[in-house]
Amino acid sequence: MRKIKFTLFLLVGLLVTLTVQAQDPEFTQFYAAPIYTNPAMAGTGTCGGGGRVVLNYRNQWPSLPGTFVTTSASYDQHFDAIGGGVSLLLLDDRAGEGLLKSTTVSAGYSYQLEINRRVAMRFGIEGQYGQRSIDWQKLRFEDQIDPSRGFTGQTAENLNNNVVSYANFAAGALIYTERFYGGLAVHNLIEPNQSFFGNPAAIVPRRFTAHTGVVIPLDGRKIPESTISPNVLFMLQNQFTQMNIGFYYNKGPLVTGLWFRQTFGEFGNSDALMALVGFRKDKFKFGYSLDLTVSDARAAAPASHEISTGIEWCAKKPSRKYRKLSCPDF
Repeated sequence: MRKIKFTLFLLVGLLVTLTVQAQDPEFTQFYAAPIYTNPAMAGTGTCGGGGRVVLNYRNQWPSLPGTFVTTSASYDQHFDAIGGGVSLLLLDDRAGEGLLKSTTVSAGYSYQLEINRRVAMRFGIEGQYGQRSIDWQKLRFEDQIDPSRGFTGQTAENLNNNVVSYANFAAGALIYTERFYGGLAVHNLIEPNQSFFGNPAAIVPRRFTAHTGVVIPLDGRKIPESTISPNVLFMLQNQFTQMNIGFYYNKGPLVTGLWFRQTFGEFGNSDALMALVGFRKDKFKFGYSLDLTVSDARAAAPASHEISTGIEWCAKKPSRKYRKLSCPDF
């Protein structure tokens, strides 16, 4: 019964998308998914211009049948020869136990500009190829119902097209010092169409992201062992607006954090309280975060889970031009 209810719910959602625009997935650990957050962060690893590989996994509201699962894998690295960083991002987003799938492959470049000895900027651009698919065989329609035997007939619905492919682009900018960081990004620059029925209104609207923060040392060391980093992220996509505000606390290899997510406008509400715990050892990192729903939806969807892991390696010959970004990567 729960699966049938979810199938009907998802079917209604698909029909609604004929006139309503789609939204992108998001990560609570947005700095642990740096390339997804802002393409200008390509090549901003912490080891002298070396490389970085990051894996992210998010299970949205697992208490619901047919949950939403998002996974991503990214690589980025700085190269002096091209004056900046390159990136590669793979993203897989699934809803309804794989009934609806979205897969994208993105490649990007960020140019590093040194303003002075203390301030640097990066400007990034990203090209993307995406594919969205649906398994019509998992859906049930009204004309398939036999009054005595249930769903036994064949539907007369036109279900020939089950895959949509599209191109997409994103751009971003980043400014940072040894302790301060801030950035702007715009995704879905050309607002691609993802309709299975060719509806020109079924686009993915532009997603605007602004993020900033500061790293505050809590001890007197030149390379602090203990820091706190207040930060905020603001996102706007069509009629949906939200803000994440909180902080990271680092003590040696231990990382903790706490945020609050608030949405605004027509769909405004206090959404979730988000807690993080993680650790970093040498160039390996791991983080786990829990989203506790505080809105009216908490009875049906009390929590979401997210895991990030990554590894970095140093450049064979440390770059003299490379400017390290000190923002937390959890």
